[in-house]
Amino acid sequence: MLFKERYLAGEIEFEEIDAYTNEWGFSDTTLPLREYLGLTAQEEDIWIEEGDEALKECLERQKG
Repeated sequence: MLFKERYLAGEIEFEEIDAYTNEWGFSDTTLPLREYLGLTAQEEDIWIEEGDEALKECLERQKG
């Protein structure tokens, strides 16, 4: 399961994004980090431009 799916399901805390990012960095995957995490292009832009807290707020609004 991707980071975003697990986070939205309440299975993991947002801070796990760091572990996923490290895992991606040491893996042989050819996926871009955004896809590996399950983020949309817009979510990735928020993360890059505004930081972790802004991405967390964006994802929080999607929780059902």
